[in-house]
Amino acid sequence: MSTATATARPGRVLADLLPASRTRDIALVLGGAVLTGLAAQLSVPVPGSPVPVTGQTFAALLVGTALGARRGFLSLALYAVAGVAGVPWFAEGGSGAGAVSFGYVLGMLLASAAVGALARRGADRSPLRTAGTMILGEAVIYAVGVPYLAQAAHLSLSQAVAAGLTPFLIGDALKAALAMGALPAAWKLTGRR
Repeated sequence: MSTATATARPGRVLADLLPASRTRDIALVLGGAVLTGLAAQLSVPVPGSPVPVTGQTFAALLVGTALGARRGFLSLALYAVAGVAGVPWFAEGGSGAGAVSFGYVLGMLLASAAVGALARRGADRSPLRTAGTMILGEAVIYAVGVPYLAQAAHLSLSQAVAAGLTPFLIGDALKAALAMGALPAAWKLTGRR
């Protein structure tokens, strides 16, 4: 069996290519949380919406895909718990659970697990499958974030969709396109080792 075949077989995620150890897993979980916190600082306010455009969702989906469901979920759980505890690494340097956009953070927990499970089944190996995986992850985030926004901001569901989903669709398409190139390319590069 060639190295490329062994490296890219389903059942593994990119993080599994590193030598296995508890230290590796802890470092990956911490690194995933930090990456998500840093990406959240790439934030652009959206007129008419209490939710900014951030790099946070892209990072959360990449973390889930690269680390797998368990480590991805733990990374986002650490990110959420630390942010609620006061670490100012939510969007725009925020922290705490009181923000109307906190539902998106909760959605990222579930989305990271979902995309991680799909990646373990090989869904990050080709551009089209990766796009589908990212779109599903975004849908999970919105499925939690938009109703939370409606409840927390006292909006109707249609108002929450207009403020918390519609303005972000083009950006989400760009994020999916970036992932379509990055993840399969990472697998291809590791197959050359």
